[in-house]
Amino acid sequence: MLFNSKAVALLLAFVVGLITTAFLSLVSEVPVQALIIGGLISFAATYIFTYVTFEFLVFKEISKIYEVLNKIRKKNFSFIEEEEERKHLNPLKRINQEIFTYAMGRQREIEELKKVETFRREFLADVSHELKTPVFAAQGFVHTLLDGAIDDSTVRIKFLKRAAKSLDSLDALIHDLLTLSQIELGETKMHFEHFDILEMASEVLDQFENKVERKGLYIGFDQEYNHPIFVYADSEKIYRVLTNLVSNANKYTDEGEIILGFSVSSGHVTVSVRDTGMGIPPEDLSRVFERFFRVEKSRSKGRKGGTGLGLAIVKHIMEAHNSKVSVISTFGKGSTFSFKLPLSKEEDLDSTEDDEFESED
Repeated sequence: MLFNSKAVALLLAFVVGLITTAFLSLVSEVPVQALIIGGLISFAATYIFTYVTFEFLVFKEISKIYEVLNKIRKKNFSFIEEEEERKHLNPLKRINQEIFTYAMGRQREIEELKKVETFRREFLADVSHELKTPVFAAQGFVHTLLDGAIDDSTVRIKFLKRAAKSLDSLDALIHDLLTLSQIELGETKMHFEHFDILEMASEVLDQFENKVERKGLYIGFDQEYNHPIFVYADSEKIYRVLTNLVSNANKYTDEGEIILGFSVSSGHVTVSVRDTGMGIPPEDLSRVFERFFRVEKSRSKGRKGGTGLGLAIVKHIMEAHNSKVSVISTFGKGSTFSFKLPLSKEEDLDSTEDDEFESED
């Protein structure tokens, strides 16, 4: 800067001291010594007051503004720290605070854009890999048949079944991708209603009973429930959540059991799906709800199957219910996935029953 606080203070102090001395000399006959002393006192007082004012209220804040602007120009946001916004009486401090807030917002946008870009690259790579597997498999079977294997009835049926299985996997993957995309974009509306979560869980158990028993596993409730447990949620989406969690437990459990449990407290019910499967390593626990993430990636696709989107769909459905799904796991011993749902209130159930009765009439 051309001027700093000392230069400005000296200039103003000199001018004020000179004016004060001239004024005193015109008012009355004042001794020269008194004029000099008065001028010096006026000079010193003006210098100190001006220096302190400009140094701490003006130039210091202007220097901070220049420093912040310089760092923003160099895209260096390391100075940004989360802190409560304070209102300042000094306009320069308010300007500095506005610049600080603006820079903080831009830094957040930059970080979010970086995350989105990283996610986009990973997502495209994962989708390409997942789509390639069933497509190449079906393509290989079809081309083999076209090359002459179609004349052998045994080989023909065998390869057509494998091609159909690959296409079914492709259809399931596309369906899950569309479901996940619609939920994230908010295009899937939630239809909340009152329903018995125990009855729904029984339907899910019946659906998987044959698959589980063929593996020699036991599937059931953790105890006998004699009374219904009514919750207020989207029944179709919660059915999808239970189906995905039980399916995931079945894939990764080779021996033991799959147990569904319900714990009621404080107006909520906690639903849990526990298995005695392979478990999840501690370093992978935070990633199990990511798209296409699989424990033991090297062999899970061929051995376990699935689209790799089941738990991601579960996560987003529960978030749409203002809840979340959590997991507790011990590697080699099993995992427990759980989520909470609000219980239906008695007055809500009474009004629902009245509506059903009137509609029947």
